[in-house]
Amino acid sequence: MSTIMTTGIAKVPTRSGSRYLQQLSKHWSHSLTVEFTAEQSRIVFPKDARGATWSADALVTMTAQPETLDVQIDASSPEHLEALKGTVARHLDRFAFREAPLTFDWS
Repeated sequence: MSTIMTTGIAKVPTRSGSRYLQQLSKHWSHSLTVEFTAEQSRIVFPKDARGATWSADALVTMTAQPETLDVQIDASSPEHLEALKGTVARHLDRFAFREAPLTFDWS
């Protein structure tokens, strides 16, 4: 049985997307499954991470563009998506402290 995923996408205005993507990917690679290059990152959040009980794993994909950092979250439910939006925003703001808070216009 497949799980229906809920998706959120944000184009975050920044010229430092590649740097933030790499910093966050390295940070999360200590505890999560992460694959990344200077241009793209793929991070898997297990359904039971930190004691959670989501119905499926979530995937965060980031792509560095010249003027934006594009972030896509594929989560197992609307609640899972909202939780991860907050997690991603808080962590990116930590690395982007010079220009934080970043603007996340989720769709």
